Amino acid sequence: MTQNGRDRDSEGRARSARPRDGLGRPLPYGAVGVERQPEGVVRTPEETVREAQRLLDEGKPFHAHEVFEDAWKSGPKDERALWRGLAQLAVGLTHAARGNTAGGARLLLRGAGGIASYHSPYGVDVAGLTSWAGELAARVTAGGPVDASAEAPG
Repeated sequence: MTQNGRDRDSEGRARSARPRDGLGRPLPYGAVGVERQPEGVVRTPEETVREAQRLLDEGKPFHAHEVFEDAWKSGPKDERALWRGLAQLAVGLTHAARGNTAGGARLLLRGAGGIASYHSPYGVDVAGLTSWAGELAARVTAGGPVDASAEAPG
């Protein structure tokens, strides 16, 4: 619904109805975009990891970030830093792939720092992810190109 020239959801909150590409960038109204992730979905930790990995494998790190964000907002308090860190890694990859090298590198390093104290919960390879994030952040800072599909951690 539109209100005062802005897209709104059913509760009146600002929510862009524009379609988005695979990296979450808004496209013109009427363009064919990538289906957005539903917000506020409560998943088990294993479902969260599985769904986010599927999206990363498809080159959709922005969408994976939204899945991690749902877990961050709905999960147990003692795991919020884990989910926030994973969301930051995904959005860091998103920014890097969009060409925002400074923001991408910063978010990759912040996300790695956020998950570093965890010991591979739910099958998440924390050591591998922190290493991946540091290497990608260095390459992004040096100006290397980033392809979200090719760079997504496995």
